[in-house]
Order: sequence, then C-alpha cells, then structure tokens
Amino acid sequence: QVQLVESGGGLVQAGDSLQLSCTLSGRTFSRYVIGWFRQAPGKEREFVSAINSSGGSEYYGDPAKGRFTISRDNAKNTVYLQMNRLKPEDTAVYYCAADRDLYGASWYLRSTSLHEYDYWGQGTQVTVSS
Repeated sequence: QVQLVESGGGLVQAGDSLQLSCTLSGRTFSRYVIGWFRQAPGKEREFVSAINSSGGSEYYGDPAKGRFTISRDNAKNTVYLQMNRLKPEDTAVYYCAADRDLYGASWYLRSTSLHEYDYWGQGTQVTVSS
C-alpha cells in the first residue's frame, strides 16, 4: 500500500518559519521525484517546489523562490520543505506528491504539472497570520 504523509503544518505569524515533511511508504523512495504543491481556498492547486530522486537537483516555483528550500533524506524516506519569511498569502493546504524519476536531466520540466504525479498525500494546513 502506497502512502504519502505530510506533517509540520500549523498556525504562524508573518515572518516566521515552518518546516514541512513528507514521507513515502510502500514504494522505493529513492526512485521518486517529490513535489510540493499548495491550494488556497477558492484557488487552483499550484506548484511550489520539487526535488529529483537523488536530491541533487531542485526546482522552485515563483511562490518559493528565495524563501523556501527543498531537501531530502533518502535514508529516512523523507522530503523537507523549509519555509522562511512566511507571508499571509502562503496560507494554503500543502500537498506532497510522488512521480517516478525516469527522465534524467529534464525531470524538472514535468515536475510542475499535477498530472505527472502518481501518488498524493492528504495535505497539511499552513496558516500565516498578519
């Protein structure tokens, strides 16, 4: 049984930091690209960041550039999203997703599309107060 589980969400103030975690079970974690997406009320789910299977390459969407850092520990089957200088507009449910890493150096071109991912977590709420 494949399971993706996010954790680390919560209520913080603007300017604070949070670290989200995503764990994958039921599959060989080190074979998967892991992406983070978020969805605010009334908005479409948007790409935040992704990391390739080895952890050697990262990709960031506009919401994350300069403030968020993605990393992974394959020994712990976990991907992290460190979010700094949080803003109220970062308020959303954050989801992680997994996609087989089959495309070499061009992996990131697919990583922004919801439809490329095979597995999704249930989401974790991040709320940033002003």
